[in-house]
Amino acid sequence: MELLRFATAGSVDDGKSTLIGRLLYDSKAIFEDQLEAVERTSEQMGAEYTNLALLTDGLRAEREQGITIDVAYRYFATPRRKFIIADTPGHIQYTRNMVTGASTADLALILVDVRKGIIEQTRRHSFIASLLRVPHLVVCVNKMDLVDYDEEAFQQVRDEFKSFAAKLDITDLTVIPVSALKGDNIVERSANMPWYEGTSLLHHMEELHIASDRNLIDNRFPVQYVLRPQSDAFHDYRGYAGTVAGGNFRVGDEVMVLPSGFTSTITHIDTKDGEVHNAFPPMAVALRLADEIDISRGDMICRPHNQPDVGQDIDAMVCWMTEQSNLSPRTKLTIKHTTNVARCMVTDLDYRLDINTLHRDESATHLELNEIGRIQMRVTKPLFYDEYRRNRQTGSFILIDEHTHNTVGAGMILGEAS
Repeated sequence: MELLRFATAGSVDDGKSTLIGRLLYDSKAIFEDQLEAVERTSEQMGAEYTNLALLTDGLRAEREQGITIDVAYRYFATPRRKFIIADTPGHIQYTRNMVTGASTADLALILVDVRKGIIEQTRRHSFIASLLRVPHLVVCVNKMDLVDYDEEAFQQVRDEFKSFAAKLDITDLTVIPVSALKGDNIVERSANMPWYEGTSLLHHMEELHIASDRNLIDNRFPVQYVLRPQSDAFHDYRGYAGTVAGGNFRVGDEVMVLPSGFTSTITHIDTKDGEVHNAFPPMAVALRLADEIDISRGDMICRPHNQPDVGQDIDAMVCWMTEQSNLSPRTKLTIKHTTNVARCMVTDLDYRLDINTLHRDESATHLELNEIGRIQMRVTKPLFYDEYRRNRQTGSFILIDEHTHNTVGAGMILGEAS
């Protein structure tokens, strides 16, 4: 059964948590005791109805303020597909949490309050979704019940969003009118909006074609661990474990190991359930090769005639995630890219991006919390990477503060620094 990861985004109080609560409730994914606890809490808070947003807002501060702060992950399944939901916060000061939630998503759900239309935070989250190359975008025009399910109000918001989305790199866009509170167009088509001829939200997510989103052309296998079990049963076993980041590895394929450049042939592909004949993203496997080559964590297994870019000078877009420090030229950091860890130094800040207007501020001297900019950096050892637009796994990295060991930035590789 296929797995779809999706992240909700949008401005504060647009109904993201309520929408997820409604999805879980209407798809029968909540246990009775969970529902009773939510009903009890809603009653204690003096709510007129069961507040389904409490299903994802677990922190006490979230419940008291009625907002989402942390990224909440929930799992549910229908007979057709499994889902992992990342409920991301809407407030501006939690933009970094939204980046975290959307970075692994196949689909971004952008919620828009039909009464407010497209506002600053909606634009910010839509831009981040396109920057993170989330392949599919669904805009849920929410709270339709508050405008008496008016078609004209929906069309106005839809047209406004489409004109904004034309400036972004969005390949698949769907707009659905919903009411998360009342359940209109969430799981079933709504009788209140006969003018809407599309599908419900859940049906759209079940039928969405995501198999082609992964890169099955460029074979990439970052080695995570070398398996050498010290036992009589596996006396001479040497397997290279990791997660396939791209392409399709088959038994008998000729492969090359970077950085050494040695070639060999795949003899076995092992999984926890036994041997398989081929491996593709996002499978976690152990490859066994015909030749004993010196391979360690951080090395890359690929095809001899289809190698990733190798370089130490990187051109990248970075989202800065800490208020303790700023990102400026000559900042020294630790970079984690696939299974590689190295030190790096920012050599130049090309511009800071104004997320609301998409304007480039080339006079910027540093990046602060939640700001996004384009940087050039030098890494102490070569990285094996692809452009982020081609492969999200081998084109992304995180930056770590060397003193506090906190993750302070997330980046997307654009190519080699000029």
